[in-house]
Amino acid sequence: MNFKYIDTHTHLNLSAFNEDREEVLTRTREVGVAHINVGTKETTSKKAVEIAEANDGSWAIIGLHPIQTTPDFHDEEVVGEGGQPFTSKGEVFNKDFYRELAKSKKVVGIGECGFDYFHTTLDSYAVQEEAFIAQIELANELSLPLMIHTRDPKAGGVSPTGRSAYEDVHAVLKQYAKTAGNIHFYAGTYEQAKKFFELGFTVSFTGVITFAKVYEELVRAVPLDLMHAETDSPYVAPVPYRGKRCEPMYVKEVVKKIAEIKSLPVEEVQEQLLKNAERLYGISL
Repeated sequence: MNFKYIDTHTHLNLSAFNEDREEVLTRTREVGVAHINVGTKETTSKKAVEIAEANDGSWAIIGLHPIQTTPDFHDEEVVGEGGQPFTSKGEVFNKDFYRELAKSKKVVGIGECGFDYFHTTLDSYAVQEEAFIAQIELANELSLPLMIHTRDPKAGGVSPTGRSAYEDVHAVLKQYAKTAGNIHFYAGTYEQAKKFFELGFTVSFTGVITFAKVYEELVRAVPLDLMHAETDSPYVAPVPYRGKRCEPMYVKEVVKKIAEIKSLPVEEVQEQLLKNAERLYGISL
């Protein structure tokens, strides 16, 4: 079928959707929304592939999230089993496991990988970096794009390096990456974004732009052909769904807001975002 939208970063593979995953997939498909499920560790990456292989308009990105690399407790902002807080066991990135999983034609990227200074401890940098580089190496080997996670410390917090997570991610990508990719849930500056563009990367925006005016200048500045729309569901539902569990079909609201901020017809934005996803992930919509 022909899709009108694509949610380039969602997590229907997480436990938040265990009770009604098939219903969510059905209504996502019925409203013409394609989607890419993104893995966070071995089990959720495997689940992402299973969902992709069983559904049209569904693809998978596989990898190890930086907060899964250390055995830390994570708060209610991170949906664990039954929507409860969880403790990461601290996985080591297993190239052989992910290389085998990537044999599926529905796998279109590696990640999400990068640096998270919001949820993790100051001494976790080395472990995060090791997992990040290993995933870049696999992406290089398989000629797959990278899905990048980048999050700075809480307000008043300190990063392990004394630099922004965006600066640290850029430095690692510049040194090791030979493929393109996407900086998901982008919240950096436009000047930082331009440095990623120079490396062949794009940025993506979530439902946050529908209620946080601080993003408007950034969205206006980023060229339309270098961005994507995503939900990061089950998190950050856009207006008018604030307070609800987010779903891929809500990406329509993100697209609508991008069009509004850029003073462009929604149809033009829809078309370009589909082209952007096809170009980066090698898919046909």
